[in-house]
Amino acid sequence: MATETKKKAAPKAEKAPKASKSAKSVSADAPAKVAAPVVKGLQRRKELVGTVVSNRMQKTIVVQIERRVRHGLYQKYVSKSHKFKAHDEKNDAKMGDIVTIIESRPLSREKRWALQKIVRRAIQTADVNV
Repeated sequence: MATETKKKAAPKAEKAPKASKSAKSVSADAPAKVAAPVVKGLQRRKELVGTVVSNRMQKTIVVQIERRVRHGLYQKYVSKSHKFKAHDEKNDAKMGDIVTIIESRPLSREKRWALQKIVRRAIQTADVNV
């Protein structure tokens, strides 16, 4: 039988002794160490920029997001679009506006985005009845 060599685990580092809870006084010359509160699970919300294609609902806009992806086989760039319903509290956005929407909690079955800001207003044309 072949002899097997076993590797020994590295020795564990010794832990520093804990300070007693009764010693709460801190010397004046020692800087105070304040730990920043750590919040787990919070991440930046996603932001998307798109064009408003509908504002006919109350406090809701439909934003179309265009993106270009490369086709896997033909290596040609193809534009893909997706429509998102977003909450517009003040009914401020109009059709054709370029807006930024931000991820939010679910507000309805399809509405999970909220209007963050209007990047550029659409050019308003006068409606002429001929």
